[in-house]
Amino acid sequence: MEEETMGVVLCGANSYEEKFYFNEQFSNIPSDIKDELKAMCVLFTEEVGGILTLEFLADGRLVFRTRVDDYDFYYDEIESGLQISRLQKEKEKLLEALELYYRAMVLKEPFNEEQ
Repeated sequence: MEEETMGVVLCGANSYEEKFYFNEQFSNIPSDIKDELKAMCVLFTEEVGGILTLEFLADGRLVFRTRVDDYDFYYDEIESGLQISRLQKEKEKLLEALELYYRAMVLKEPFNEEQ
C-alpha cells in the first residue's frame, strides 16, 4: 500500500536510465552501508524493472516505493512485491538502523540506548 505523501528520498535506482541515486543529505552514512544500499536497489531494478526508491516518511519510517512507465510491459508487479518483502526480511536490521539514524539525526528525536 503506497503512502499518499512523498518522503525524503534516501536512495534509488532507475532501470530505464540505468542509474543509481544517493541523497547527499545523508553523506555521513558509512560507505559500506551506501554500497549495500546501492547493490540492493540496482539488483532489484535489474530483476524487476522500473524505478525503486527508499524514502523516509515524516514519522521516520523507511518505505520502498516503486514506479513504472505506463508502457513497460516487462515490469512484473507480483515479482516486485515479492522482492520488496524479501528485502524487508533480509535487511531488517539495516532498515531499522537507518530509521533510527533518521529519527535521531534528522528529526532530532530523543532515544535511549535500548533502541
